[in-house]
Amino acid sequence: MNDKVFTKPIKKQFEFDSEVAAVFDDMLQRSVPFYKESQKITEFFSLKQLADGGTLYDLGCSTATLLLNIHRKLECDATLIGLDNSEAMLEQARKKSEAYGAKIEVKYGDILKYDYKEADVFVSNYTLQFIRPLVREELVKKISSALKKDGVFIFSEKVISHHSKLNKDMIECYYDFKKDQGYSEYEIMQKREALENVLVPYSEEENIKMALNNGFTHCEVVFRWANFATFIAIK
Repeated sequence: MNDKVFTKPIKKQFEFDSEVAAVFDDMLQRSVPFYKESQKITEFFSLKQLADGGTLYDLGCSTATLLLNIHRKLECDATLIGLDNSEAMLEQARKKSEAYGAKIEVKYGDILKYDYKEADVFVSNYTLQFIRPLVREELVKKISSALKKDGVFIFSEKVISHHSKLNKDMIECYYDFKKDQGYSEYEIMQKREALENVLVPYSEEENIKMALNNGFTHCEVVFRWANFATFIAIK
């Protein structure tokens, strides 16, 4: 189903409601540069880390596309758990997992308060940026505490530059990408307004510092396109 959410005037801030959930997979493909490639990298490192009895959490799993892709390639008996606080997203996730007969768990929950069991992998795709900066570090610390030694946290985020001209140019580059995907100037501006003060990105350096300050021994970027980046943090 094609994303037409922002072809009409916005009346509220962006939220992951039923209207967004119905077109979310299309929205991701057309709104996130090289989305499939970054997800393949996430899948690769997740699968390298998982073994029999292992556990992976996907925080903000949305429609469970990543979990389903990992499940298809999984060659061990590991537990895959997706958490989201949008019932509309989880409804889509359950339909997809049932259609594929996939052995994954998708649960409604607050990722800030959830009682995590010991895990090998945490994944977060464009989720941290929607969490208020004041509590974002608390979540990263919670993730680190739940990971086994040498466990990994793989997260993708929109990033900013603290160089004003470069940051402006990267935004323009990104908008050119969206136009190439068929979005109009009107849709782009509508979405930008809807996300104002809802999506709060950090710079690449700030994301790495946040990981290192909250229980991880190493963190680096493994994929980046302009103002989108995928990080791996190792406990």
